[in-house]
Amino acid sequence: MTRLPQTVQTWGTPGFEQTFKREIEALDAAGLPLQQALAHSSRVTDAPFHAMLIDVREAPGLLRVKAGIFYGGIIAGCSCADDPTPVSEQTEYCVLQVDIDRRTGEATVVLLDE
Repeated sequence: MTRLPQTVQTWGTPGFEQTFKREIEALDAAGLPLQQALAHSSRVTDAPFHAMLIDVREAPGLLRVKAGIFYGGIIAGCSCADDPTPVSEQTEYCVLQVDIDRRTGEATVVLLDE
Protein backbone atom coordinates (compact mmCIF):
# COMPACT_ATOMS: atom_id res chain seq x y z
CA MET A 1 0.00 0.00 0.00
CA THR A 2 1.25 3.47 -0.89
CA ARG A 3 1.19 6.01 1.93
CA LEU A 4 2.22 9.66 1.83
CA PRO A 5 1.44 10.87 5.38
CA GLN A 6 3.98 13.69 5.50
CA THR A 7 2.60 15.11 2.26
CA VAL A 8 -0.85 15.38 3.86
CA GLN A 9 0.63 16.97 6.99
CA THR A 10 2.40 19.69 4.98
CA TRP A 11 -0.60 20.55 2.74
CA GLY A 12 -1.01 24.34 2.64
CA THR A 13 2.53 25.05 3.79
CA PRO A 14 5.57 26.23 1.82
CA GLY A 15 7.17 22.78 2.30
CA PHE A 16 4.37 20.85 0.58
CA GLU A 17 6.00 20.47 -2.84
CA GLN A 18 9.37 19.39 -1.47
CA THR A 19 7.74 16.91 0.93
CA PHE A 20 5.62 15.38 -1.85
CA LYS A 21 8.68 15.00 -4.09
CA ARG A 22 10.71 13.41 -1.29
CA GLU A 23 7.96 10.93 -0.36
CA ILE A 24 7.06 9.93 -3.92
CA GLU A 25 10.72 9.53 -4.91
CA ALA A 26 11.26 7.25 -1.89
CA LEU A 27 8.66 4.78 -3.20
CA ASP A 28 9.68 1.58 -4.96
CA ALA A 29 9.41 2.20 -8.71
CA ALA A 30 7.98 -1.30 -9.12
CA GLY A 31 4.87 -0.14 -7.26
CA LEU A 32 4.21 2.63 -9.77
CA PRO A 33 2.84 2.21 -13.32
CA LEU A 34 6.14 3.20 -14.95
CA GLN A 35 6.52 0.03 -17.04
CA GLN A 36 3.18 0.71 -18.74
CA ALA A 37 4.30 4.23 -19.69
CA LEU A 38 7.51 3.27 -21.51
CA ALA A 39 7.74 4.96 -24.92
CA HIS A 40 11.40 4.55 -25.97
CA SER A 41 12.56 1.41 -24.20
CA SER A 42 11.33 -1.97 -23.01
CA ARG A 43 12.21 -2.16 -19.30
CA VAL A 44 12.40 0.29 -16.40
CA THR A 45 15.86 0.56 -14.86
CA ASP A 46 16.67 0.44 -11.16
CA ALA A 47 18.02 4.01 -11.28
CA PRO A 48 16.27 6.53 -9.03
CA PHE A 49 13.41 8.46 -10.60
CA HIS A 50 12.57 12.13 -10.15
CA ALA A 51 9.19 13.80 -9.67
CA MET A 52 7.94 17.21 -10.72
CA LEU A 53 4.75 18.63 -9.23
CA ILE A 54 2.44 19.79 -12.04
CA ASP A 55 -0.81 20.51 -10.19
CA VAL A 56 -2.56 19.85 -6.90
CA ARG A 57 -6.25 20.26 -6.10
CA GLU A 58 -8.46 19.54 -3.15
CA ALA A 59 -11.36 17.20 -3.68
CA PRO A 60 -13.78 15.94 -1.01
CA GLY A 61 -11.62 14.01 1.47
CA LEU A 62 -8.50 13.91 -0.69
CA LEU A 63 -5.68 15.72 -2.38
CA ARG A 64 -5.39 15.10 -6.12
CA VAL A 65 -1.81 15.58 -7.25
CA LYS A 66 -0.66 15.52 -10.86
CA ALA A 67 3.05 14.76 -11.14
CA GLY A 68 5.53 14.33 -13.96
CA ILE A 69 7.96 11.45 -13.44
CA PHE A 70 11.37 11.27 -15.13
CA TYR A 71 12.90 7.80 -15.04
CA GLY A 72 15.22 5.49 -16.95
CA GLY A 73 14.47 2.67 -19.32
CA ILE A 74 16.59 0.30 -21.39
CA ILE A 75 16.04 -1.82 -24.45
CA ALA A 76 16.67 -5.28 -23.09
CA GLY A 77 18.54 -7.64 -25.41
CA CYS A 78 18.97 -11.37 -25.13
CA SER A 79 22.04 -11.06 -22.87
CA CYS A 80 24.03 -13.30 -25.21
CA ALA A 81 27.77 -12.75 -25.55
CA ASP A 82 27.36 -11.78 -29.20
CA ASP A 83 24.23 -9.64 -28.72
CA PRO A 84 24.81 -6.41 -30.68
CA THR A 85 22.12 -4.50 -28.78
CA PRO A 86 23.77 -1.64 -26.87
CA VAL A 87 22.61 -1.31 -23.30
CA SER A 88 22.15 2.40 -22.90
CA GLU A 89 19.66 4.07 -20.63
CA GLN A 90 16.91 6.15 -22.21
CA THR A 91 15.15 8.93 -20.34
CA GLU A 92 11.44 8.23 -20.04
CA TYR A 93 8.65 10.53 -18.84
CA CYS A 94 5.08 10.00 -17.73
CA VAL A 95 2.34 11.83 -15.85
CA LEU A 96 0.76 10.25 -12.79
CA GLN A 97 -2.31 11.21 -10.82
CA VAL A 98 -1.86 10.59 -7.12
CA ASP A 99 -5.02 10.70 -5.00
CA ILE A 100 -4.13 10.98 -1.31
CA ASP A 101 -6.70 10.38 1.44
CA ARG A 102 -6.47 13.39 3.75
CA ARG A 103 -7.22 11.34 6.89
CA THR A 104 -4.98 8.31 6.40
CA GLY A 105 -2.36 9.42 3.87
CA GLU A 106 -3.14 6.34 1.74
CA ALA A 107 -2.58 7.04 -1.93
CA THR A 108 -3.70 5.55 -5.21
CA VAL A 109 -1.57 6.13 -8.29
CA VAL A 110 -2.93 6.15 -11.83
CA LEU A 111 -1.08 6.64 -15.11
CA LEU A 112 -2.52 9.53 -17.14
CA ASP A 113 -2.49 9.52 -20.93
CA GLU A 114 -0.64 12.83 -21.38
